[in-house]
Amino acid sequence: MTARLTIALDVMGGDRAPAVVIDGANIARERFPNVDFLMVGDEQRIAPLLARLPLLQKVSQILHTDKSVSADEKPSVALRTGRQSSMRLALDAVADGRAVAAVSAGNTGALMAMAKLSLRTVPGIDRPAIASILPSQRGETVMLDLGANVACDAENLVQFAIMGDAFARAVLGLVNPSIGLLNIGSEEMKGREELRQAAALLRESPLAAQFKGFVEGNNLSSGTVDVVVTDGFTGNVALKTAEGTAQLIVHLLRESFKSSIWARVAYLLMRPALSQFRNRVDPRRYNGAVFVGLNGIAVKSHGGTDGLGFANAIGVAVDMAMHGFLDKIRGQIAALQATAAEPVSAVSVVP
Repeated sequence: MTARLTIALDVMGGDRAPAVVIDGANIARERFPNVDFLMVGDEQRIAPLLARLPLLQKVSQILHTDKSVSADEKPSVALRTGRQSSMRLALDAVADGRAVAAVSAGNTGALMAMAKLSLRTVPGIDRPAIASILPSQRGETVMLDLGANVACDAENLVQFAIMGDAFARAVLGLVNPSIGLLNIGSEEMKGREELRQAAALLRESPLAAQFKGFVEGNNLSSGTVDVVVTDGFTGNVALKTAEGTAQLIVHLLRESFKSSIWARVAYLLMRPALSQFRNRVDPRRYNGAVFVGLNGIAVKSHGGTDGLGFANAIGVAVDMAMHGFLDKIRGQIAALQATAAEPVSAVSVVP
């Protein structure tokens, strides 16, 4: 029998908490019958919702706190005052082994700050990164960092490649995911010095066979590689641009089909194909960004998602836990350290 997993949920995080979190957990319960939930938040608000869902209630335990982190709270303030918040207690449950992962739709900056403090980083990793999945012509692409680190050096980028490789193996089920560094051109002389240094280090690392060199912005949607590595500033801009482009396409399609009677008739004929297209680019399907590099699994759901989107974020956490995400990162770090010419510190894990 498959061992049962406990996922800690920050039930008070998100624009429509706690209802959306409970709804998402109920959807996830059907998908993952081996999962239990530690519901962290205000029991007076959670219990009535669970009472309406007896099957979910059966696999859930409430950890009460009446404190939560607001959407606009500064990370520094959240660290000082939020030790008993639903967000922090969910992360602490992972740190002390009561849960295998934490999922929150709350304040991103506060979640990152609290996760770094509560879970710490994996030995050999300097900085955690935010990783997520984007749709592409070939299927799905992992991209990181999406905003945790504005500036990165070559060693950071190599570590992101390690974490992206482990993420793609755990969540997408890829055996040897291809890896590329996001740059302004594919030529070796293009880009900043840290990018060229990172490329050189990757070509000499255990990831050399998977590393395909530099990729450009248009390669994100074409799926040229399975894992795209970049700094947090560039990654966040690229992500928001992709999201905006998808929204623009949907908007233009809607306007086009309203333009004439014949366009409306065409819409009726194309309805099945359009439904398939809408499902393919539905942001809820790709909900669940992960703070990779931490000594524990923390998943960030979009704050404005619905139950289906939150269920998908829970699914990401379950996949990472079931497929040994942390062990894969530790194994890659050990392999890099073993190839070093001399002993290395946590700051320098590559030859």
